[in-house]
Amino acid sequence: MSQDSNPQVFSNRWADAVGPGGRSWPRDLCGCIEYGIGPRQPTRFHPERQDTTAPGWIRLLELVEEAAADEREVFKPLVELTAEQRRQVVTLPPSIARLTSVKHLVLYGSNLVRIPPEIGAMESLEEFSPYTSYRLHWFPYELTRCPNLRRSTVSTRALYGSYKSRTHFPSLPAAATGVQGVDLGNLDLDNLDPGVRGATAIRTCGVCDRRIEGVNLRQVWISLWTSGADVLPLLVNACSTTCVDALPVPAEGYVRTPHTGGPGVTQPPAGRLPRPR
Repeated sequence: MSQDSNPQVFSNRWADAVGPGGRSWPRDLCGCIEYGIGPRQPTRFHPERQDTTAPGWIRLLELVEEAAADEREVFKPLVELTAEQRRQVVTLPPSIARLTSVKHLVLYGSNLVRIPPEIGAMESLEEFSPYTSYRLHWFPYELTRCPNLRRSTVSTRALYGSYKSRTHFPSLPAAATGVQGVDLGNLDLDNLDPGVRGATAIRTCGVCDRRIEGVNLRQVWISLWTSGADVLPLLVNACSTTCVDALPVPAEGYVRTPHTGGPGVTQPPAGRLPRPR
């Protein structure tokens, strides 16, 4: 290197997306995703339920209301929380449906384990950035309802079915038998085990938006291009086999049909990701 040459300096595009530090670590560790070669263990949904009495959750509710009221276009709620408060938040509130003016949702370095289906109501959303949210392994199918979504920044190695690792998808209960043989007609869709169903409540169909009755619940996985950047694993909560059959064709290079997950699902080999057509 000559004396006249200068080292190239790269800007940190996430410098303003990081909240304040503190003695507490802002997120929990996650061992769901296995790397390397060899047999892989079955995966399960994160079972955590949101503590709605936690200060971080209460503050997040306030921030959503503020963002809805002032119709802001960029929403970075986590920068307003302490490290301890960020660790207390494992999902977003349904009230994000009111954020119809937000164009860029930034969730950098979150402790989230799930995103609620109400994200589909964010009609202006153009960019979605849950980057380095390493416990966020999947997304709701309702994300496909954001018509303007063009960009995303996701830690793809942490995703179920990632082309880099082909991690197993969690196995979904069969529609006919339910959970451990329980009649789905008796399944309380307002009080679910998130470690089994991926949510604490499922109320409407992600395809047709009709209300779901327990006996009719169908859950499947599908991998789709949701923006120009990423193929994301999406969990579909459907009200009928008709709605499952109406799903689009999955992305090339992934399981080519909707499926119910588990180690028995054959995925393509890990490798290069095909680009969208």
